[in-house]
Amino acid sequence: MDEKVVYKKKKMKTSTGDKVFTVVNTIIMVLFLIITLYPILNTLAVSLNDGIDSVRGGIHLWPRKFTFSNMVSILRKENIYTGAVISVLRTIIGTLLALAANALLAFIVSRKRFLFRSQLSLFWVITMYVNGGMIPTLVLYKSLNLTKSFWVYVIPGMVSAFNMLVMRTYMNGLPDALEEAAEIDGAGYMKIFVKIISPLCKPVYATIALFIAVYQWNSWFDTMMYNPREENYTTLQWELMKLLTSAMSQSGSANPGNTAVGSTITPVAIRAAATILTSIPIICLYPFLQKYFVSGITIGGVKE
Repeated sequence: MDEKVVYKKKKMKTSTGDKVFTVVNTIIMVLFLIITLYPILNTLAVSLNDGIDSVRGGIHLWPRKFTFSNMVSILRKENIYTGAVISVLRTIIGTLLALAANALLAFIVSRKRFLFRSQLSLFWVITMYVNGGMIPTLVLYKSLNLTKSFWVYVIPGMVSAFNMLVMRTYMNGLPDALEEAAEIDGAGYMKIFVKIISPLCKPVYATIALFIAVYQWNSWFDTMMYNPREENYTTLQWELMKLLTSAMSQSGSANPGNTAVGSTITPVAIRAAATILTSIPIICLYPFLQKYFVSGITIGGVKE
């Protein structure tokens, strides 16, 4: 009986501490959630508010003059659907090709028997800090006939030193016994990569894929540099950038008392609506990759 009483007292003390920790942790997480969600909800409210009224400010979580005119103005823009298709294609194709290229390079460099693994790793690290510059890059792409084509969005970004080194570091943490056992069974390097290494690297693959997809989806500078007048290869972000620039120029040149420049075509409204429209695909993609982030944290918990 005495032991049970002591056990119950310890359990009560522990439970009280757990409750305090839970309450404090919940308060902190709720505050963090509010801080994180407020900018998104505020942008959504501005995007659904009348453009002229948004200039007055004072909009927080709910639109003052509700309207879909901002979204409609963007969707009616010329070439917006062509840009959306090209952005989707470059995101899908660019992500798949870049993921495959970086994974193969990371696997090669992570092999301990590879002769030049240290030298190549150092070379790739240097490229993260030093590049040829904008003009030489443009001249190179022109000489390779990459400009005025869709592949200028995909081929130059297939290999990334940062992504490759992240994958290599992850692969270095995998047990060597897995590869040795496969070699004893007669498996070659390609089979080891496809059947053993890649399934274990799903967390880092998902993380890198999200990085690449976000970059490809949000990119517009390469369109301005290499395909500025090619309507067939325009991108969604470039079209939205031109729309925002046009709205800013109209707003600046218009008479302050004149509201004939469209009630919704204002920089504030267009910027908010474009942000919401372009964020939706990435927001929808993230929940499908979240489980791999969680497993990526726990998979390295057990080491040989």
